Amino acid sequence: MPLFGRSGAHDAELRRPGQFGPYFLQELINSGGMASIWLATDAQGRAVAIRLLHHPLRFNFAARRRFLRGCEILSKIHSPEYVITYIAHGKIDGDLFLAMEYVEGENLKLLCARADPVVTESIGNILIDMAIALEHVHESGFMHLDFKPENVLLTRNARVRLVDFDLAQPKPDKPRKMSDNPGTPAYMAPEQIRRQPIDHRVDIFAYGVSAYELLTNRKPFSGDSAGEILRKQLDRSLEFLAPRELNPDIPAALEKTILKCLERDPDKRYPYLSVLVRDLQAALYV
Repeated sequence: MPLFGRSGAHDAELRRPGQFGPYFLQELINSGGMASIWLATDAQGRAVAIRLLHHPLRFNFAARRRFLRGCEILSKIHSPEYVITYIAHGKIDGDLFLAMEYVEGENLKLLCARADPVVTESIGNILIDMAIALEHVHESGFMHLDFKPENVLLTRNARVRLVDFDLAQPKPDKPRKMSDNPGTPAYMAPEQIRRQPIDHRVDIFAYGVSAYELLTNRKPFSGDSAGEILRKQLDRSLEFLAPRELNPDIPAALEKTILKCLERDPDKRYPYLSVLVRDLQAALYV
């Protein structure tokens, strides 16, 4: 299941396995600053994953709103093949929860960090499936806004499940300025870091960063701050290397596709994920 860091671990560990409404919490999988993930069973004894907003945040309006928004958006996105399956969400004993499909697997960030062969052996299909998952989100009327390897689970048979819709927003008809700007700077498009109007093409940029990272084991634009990352995005004479300079085994057509995703000008990126998927399939002979 997805790992969210350890900053919220203490709060989660105060909870013990046991009954939680119609679910039985079996084991804490992991915890982060906002929520914990538990392996649980439902009333029929089936394995499910339960995501719980940390108890101290039950009075935090912003955290509650973000958590519930992610639940509601996931409930509207139906793609059991590429997106984590929604089961239910609500409140039990004052705690907000999300019940979803339990996946025996790990996120791509962890798998790549230990050079797991499941990634290297299936990288072509993973790249295509990630794009299809994101395409489905867009076709469902939303932008993910936090697309990165950490939010992509890989099952034991190398199937993709996109997770974490807390930051997702409705996809606008034309670029619009967001009221807030949460996300992960290393995967943000230049217009997003600058807090300019954005649309679904910021997800395409994030896909390009993620694909580059999976293929080269480094991010295209590194930095300790959003400002430093933006400076490197805009001036690519600063450390930027084309993917094939780091990994000559990457097909030239695939490199071209990734670089198009990483265009600083959104009008030069792919206009839609469907076009990106088509080019990925052609580049990878799938």
